[in-house]
Amino acid sequence: MIESYNECVVIIPTYNEKENIEGIVRTVFDLEKEFHILIIEDNSPDGTADIVRSLQKEFPGKLHMVERKGKLGLGTAYIAGFKWAHENNYEFIFEMDADYSHPPEKLLDLYDRCKNKGADLAIGSRYISGVNVVNWPMGRVIMSYYASAYVRLITGMKIRDTTAGFKCYRKKVLETIDLDKIRLKGYAFQIEMKFTTWKFGFNIQEVPIIFTDRKHGTSKMSGGIFNEAVWGVIKMKWRSFFKKYNRDNSDSK
Repeated sequence: MIESYNECVVIIPTYNEKENIEGIVRTVFDLEKEFHILIIEDNSPDGTADIVRSLQKEFPGKLHMVERKGKLGLGTAYIAGFKWAHENNYEFIFEMDADYSHPPEKLLDLYDRCKNKGADLAIGSRYISGVNVVNWPMGRVIMSYYASAYVRLITGMKIRDTTAGFKCYRKKVLETIDLDKIRLKGYAFQIEMKFTTWKFGFNIQEVPIIFTDRKHGTSKMSGGIFNEAVWGVIKMKWRSFFKKYNRDNSDSK
């Protein structure tokens, strides 16, 4: 455990990101504000962990890594990161991809929304000011855009980018949510976390970003991920009818 108080940590899950990981780490550490980084590494066969270990020697106390036994899902990676951040007393906890699809400089805007403008959850949004996606096939843009519309319809949330994975949470949000009760483990995890945050009445704000598809490495998207989101959202909404969302406790059965 880290002894001193640290304000911000950026959680980056990795699986086969050797082409991207050094660059994204250096870019974040070059920002004008200090961020720490936590890599959640899922036993990449391409040597991603070796690159991180080498960088840890250069950035002691700032670059951290949790190594897991295999590819266990995006949701479980972030939950492991949230628990680590809680144990180490971080106030602002960020999610970001390793592949530069999320512009690192926008970490500053997400931080500002939570630190100074009242947000409990700040979302880097592709759709709050039009459609700001670069290098995706049109079919994928349409699927993503209407997936967010579908989630809004089912859940009642007003969030424009319900599937976004570029976010900043205040510590109190993650302390309120019972992370062990989050059911969705793939990319639909992002929807369930937003929905639960919204149900607890926290202030959610969206920050416009330009999302750029990865230039290096392989996308982790699949048809199974889409199916989980479609059916998982309905089940999530149904379960919510039988829960009480009280900040004084955790969400109860």
